Amino acid sequence: MPSRAARMGVAVLAVALLFAATPAAAQRYDAARKFGRGLAGMTTCFLELPGNIVKTSRERGVGWGLTLGFVEGLGRLVVRPLVGVYEFVTAPFPVPAGYKPILKPEFPWGYFE
Repeated sequence: MPSRAARMGVAVLAVALLFAATPAAAQRYDAARKFGRGLAGMTTCFLELPGNIVKTSRERGVGWGLTLGFVEGLGRLVVRPLVGVYEFVTAPFPVPAGYKPILKPEFPWGYFE
């Protein structure tokens, strides 16, 4: 029987593949997408740290990425799972209006595109 970590890895991969950002899907916000966004936020929040380092490095340079990006990533590492829980629990309700994402990028792996 697969270990718990292996099952979690498969689940995270399935969510990532299911809700991968595509141009057509990015325009459509609904309860299922909000549910997936919440699940992804709770399970892949660890991507916030390297993601913010990459984002800040692209915008300002490597020095800023390793310092400011790291600090911003730590802050978002706390925020992303909390917003994920909120979106997961409130998926049936159109809050915020039209099921729009609260955080940008919509999914944690959006930093690496």
